[in-house]
Amino acid sequence: MSTSQRIETELGQIAPRLRRARQNKNLTLDDLAQATGISKSTLSRLESGQRKPSLELLLPVVAALSVPLDQIVTSPRIADPRVAQKSTRADGRMLTPLSQHLGKPQAFKITIAATDGEPTLRTHGGYEWIYVLEGRLRLVLGEHDIVMGTGEAAEFDTKNPHWFGSSGNGPVEILSMFGKKGERIHLRAKSTTVA
Repeated sequence: MSTSQRIETELGQIAPRLRRARQNKNLTLDDLAQATGISKSTLSRLESGQRKPSLELLLPVVAALSVPLDQIVTSPRIADPRVAQKSTRADGRMLTPLSQHLGKPQAFKITIAATDGEPTLRTHGGYEWIYVLEGRLRLVLGEHDIVMGTGEAAEFDTKNPHWFGSSGNGPVEILSMFGKKGERIHLRAKSTTVA
């Protein structure tokens, strides 16, 4: 996108930002006209994009709305969405975070060595969902002792005694989502009916 196109795009966003800012303050166009000394029709054309914004118009409007000028004239900066791939080793496993929000359910890619096959059951608060990306995962959960292959998933309350590791046939890669507060995975899919 060229510089002139970016400027035109930004200018086109001023009108809806002004309207949103006014509505967020629960002000009518009449209220804003009274506060700024700018006619209601000029403000209406400014908010609808029919009038080009100028500093002469914008400065009294943002002052009356108590919002910073840059909130109206520039797009909010979007942070780099990539999650830092800082892998760590813990108990012979490689954990790579796939989410960055602390306190919410966390997502990890976990690589488990083939030698990690001796179950040590543990319990803790939370809820875990695991998906096998590659290899064969052994999951011990309460009285269950199962082996899961690529593409299989499991979810469980971590207050139940559990352990997962390699089935002994090579390394395993899994996706893990863990919520400390016991959040379960919610799938929202559009149901389809076959006629």
